[in-house]
Amino acid sequence: MKTRAAVLDSMGLSPPYAASRPLTIAELDLDAPGPGEVLIAVRAAGLCHSDLSVIDGHRPRPLPMALGHEAAGVVEALGAGVDDLAIGDHVITTFVPSCRRCEPCVGGRPALCEPGAASNTDGTLLGGTQRLHRSGRDIHHHLGVSAFADHAVVSRRSLVRIDRDLPFDEAAVFGCAVLTGVGAVVNTAQLRAGSRTAIVGLGGVGLAALLGARAQGASVLIAIDLSPAKLALARELGATHTLEAADPDVVAKARGLTRGGVDAAFEMAGSVQALDLAYRITRRGGTTVTAGLSSPQAMFSVPHVGIVAEERTIKGSYLGGADPARDIPRYIEWYRAGRLPVDRLISHRLALDEINAGFDRLASGEAVRQVVLFGR
Repeated sequence: MKTRAAVLDSMGLSPPYAASRPLTIAELDLDAPGPGEVLIAVRAAGLCHSDLSVIDGHRPRPLPMALGHEAAGVVEALGAGVDDLAIGDHVITTFVPSCRRCEPCVGGRPALCEPGAASNTDGTLLGGTQRLHRSGRDIHHHLGVSAFADHAVVSRRSLVRIDRDLPFDEAAVFGCAVLTGVGAVVNTAQLRAGSRTAIVGLGGVGLAALLGARAQGASVLIAIDLSPAKLALARELGATHTLEAADPDVVAKARGLTRGGVDAAFEMAGSVQALDLAYRITRRGGTTVTAGLSSPQAMFSVPHVGIVAEERTIKGSYLGGADPARDIPRYIEWYRAGRLPVDRLISHRLALDEINAGFDRLASGEAVRQVVLFGR
């Protein structure tokens, strides 16, 4: 069949992207789903910095590639062996397919699936297949999904079934922004009620982490960013204090608000400078969690003696340390109960043809979470 998708043929084109147009909207050939695979009609797909980092070349991937990884849609066809989904089911995509057989998967850490990581690096579906083609040439899959398209074939291991009454635009953000941000708080930091907390970087993932920290009962919740608009939104979403990241006294102010530092600081901006700030505002004995993805060449250094003498912990968090099949339904229930107002994270809704302009807004910090809607 044919699918209309956003394809990246060259990384590192200069912004504004509305003019340079790194993403081409192209008609591609899409194979039927093979064994263990599913065809979905995409209904909504979110724009994420993980997509932008491929566009700008900070995280190189094999090209050409159809981008997009955070999405919700409807099952239209099932490959051989898929017997736990039905045509018409509503599903959310996740950006790490879990084989359920490797050591991390068996050990309860599917976000670290080894075959999933290998296929994501290679630009294939789990198992090494490629189902997208243009003029006889294979098109690589982005993180096993390629969601900026009206249809996608993905591994069953990249999907979580959801109830049909959840709007697709809201459902989409659970697959990455919510799973990563809330998961960093709940799974990686295991934040306890009454904790003093800071979030550095208020994009979709950072604000989701803020919602997660609020839901977990943080007593002090400091939001830090460069954008006054995002700081204002953070206050509306429950931040007890907001600080401008560019303020030369931001570290002293954060430590002053928390009697020496926060119990847990979360870096969500994807920069070494943000991670350094998060580390410096973490108290003795505290934990600094980073979920941002900077360039592979970026290095972070801290005094060795401080880690030992202050019993400091630095933890990475990928996919929020999640088990998507467990956590997505749980976070949706929190949303229904009013604990996670994730609908507030959606700042723009757009058509596929507007996607390059959408990445301009993301790069400039103007947007929080933008969602491409299909079938409008």
